[in-house]
Amino acid sequence: MKFDLHTHHFRCGHADGTIRDYIEAGIAAGLQVIGISDHTPYFADPAEQAFPRIAMAKSELARYVDEVLALQQEYAGRIDVLLGIESDYFEPHAGLYRDTLAAYPFDYIIGSVHSVDGVSIFNKGRWKGLGAKEKRRVKGEYYRLIDESARSGMFQILGHIDAMKGNFPEFANIPAAAEVDEALRVIGECGLAIEINTSGGTKLCGGWYPSDDILERALHYGVEVTFGSDAHKPSRVADQHDAVAARLKEIGFKHWVYFKRKEKQTVML
Repeated sequence: MKFDLHTHHFRCGHADGTIRDYIEAGIAAGLQVIGISDHTPYFADPAEQAFPRIAMAKSELARYVDEVLALQQEYAGRIDVLLGIESDYFEPHAGLYRDTLAAYPFDYIIGSVHSVDGVSIFNKGRWKGLGAKEKRRVKGEYYRLIDESARSGMFQILGHIDAMKGNFPEFANIPAAAEVDEALRVIGECGLAIEINTSGGTKLCGGWYPSDDILERALHYGVEVTFGSDAHKPSRVADQHDAVAARLKEIGFKHWVYFKRKEKQTVML
């Protein structure tokens, strides 16, 4: 059975296409399950739409939910449409995000760390002039936040857990094994899944998130895995799905999971 849990659409301001476009692309790609998971609004900012090219406006959230639920009914019997969302993890605002999202019937919530020290993880300029010690500190802080996001109880899935390498491939070589292992241990204990996210192929690092090394260690810590293309255009729905499944089997995984009504569904590889 094929599924893809990570897709975006026009509301976030940096993706193309409607929700229907992604559902139709999922059907064309042979998916049985597609999750719609656009970015949450910035709830902690007083503005209606603080960052129009990053996340939807606050007033769009209810419309988003209603549209997905309507399409879920329309496409029943053709493809299972799941209501998801991708939420930033901001440590000081975790309670606000938790309470706001609890009002909606999400099948799952993806928790993603997109910024460290107030700077985007994809900002290439953040690394300029940093010495080895400061680079290690930044990487350690990134994984501390991922660790805390797992402990928060807010999420079923953690998104792209080494995406900081996206526009800075050297990130993968910064030593932080202890921090990565601690995050994976916590994720495993908390029963969350990490996604294999194939959008790394659209960034400088190429490939997908996370690396094979992290996946091997995730298996050791009993971490569940899921699949997300992180498609920002319909043509990327299910991108590299079969290649990811084959690689997971080579590493030693026997199954992967998705979530429906926040209940884990197991699919054999």
